[in-house]
Amino acid sequence: MNMDQKDMIKKKLLDAQEMVRDYEMFSKNTSDTEIAETFKMFAEETGMQARRLQAILDKTENRK
Repeated sequence: MNMDQKDMIKKKLLDAQEMVRDYEMFSKNTSDTEIAETFKMFAEETGMQARRLQAILDKTENRK
């Protein structure tokens, strides 16, 4: 399957958004404070990746 750059960005953006949701859910469903804090940190880091991908996608779509 060949994917162009826009398709790759969209796929990874969706993956990142799903990971943020998963990490947030996991952080709320554990009683271990260290694990909860780690998942929250991962959600924030992945959220930054998602925002960057969204910015790139917006930029490429505005060029048209």
